[in-house]
Amino acid sequence: MTYVPDDTDDSGAPATGERAGSRRALGCAFEIVETLVLTLLIYLVIHNFVAQPFEVQQTSMFPTIADGEYILIDKLTVRFDGYHYGDVVVFNPPSSSGLSTDGVPFIKRIIGMPGDTVSLENGRVFVTQPGQNPVRIDEPYVRKTDSGETSPTICSRPDCPLSWIVGEHEYFVMGDNRPSSQDSRVFGPVDEDLILGRAWLRYFPLERVGLIERPDYPALDTVTAGN
Repeated sequence: MTYVPDDTDDSGAPATGERAGSRRALGCAFEIVETLVLTLLIYLVIHNFVAQPFEVQQTSMFPTIADGEYILIDKLTVRFDGYHYGDVVVFNPPSSSGLSTDGVPFIKRIIGMPGDTVSLENGRVFVTQPGQNPVRIDEPYVRKTDSGETSPTICSRPDCPLSWIVGEHEYFVMGDNRPSSQDSRVFGPVDEDLILGRAWLRYFPLERVGLIERPDYPALDTVTAGN
């Protein structure tokens, strides 16, 4: 705290009540400014390095995360633990995609890690780790059709390659709402530098509060790759 002592006149006697009151008001103003600056600094540190609130403004992760829900983005643990298969991440779409003009980040799920090959076949997803055989991954979180079946994972692009090699420091991401998601099937793997962090906690609406859990992929190596 900053304290400004009462002023005195030339003889050393206390200043008049008016001047003393003015000095006290100035001292209070300094204290308020200090508090505001400290609060701002704490907010910036938390916002940039620990956790960031984020409002989901898209339906591509439905039913896991719905449009209009609020989540916290974990920016801290990923600095030490990296990203994993199944993590839901928030990122800025690549500039080359033409989808970043409105400045709204995307939210998708990591399917392929650095060095993997991700392939689509008959509406299903296969991941081939370096030196391994292709593995079809089970995805119970993917949106269901009206008949209750898992929506097929297809590519709407006429020139879709149906197979992507994930480069170093890149991740292949897709939304859980496969029929309605602009993701790596459209713009390819996402560079790690574009990722803001991992979706960690849903805090609104209140009836949906809870951790956003990572699914298991028993057929894949669970060790984080590319870090």
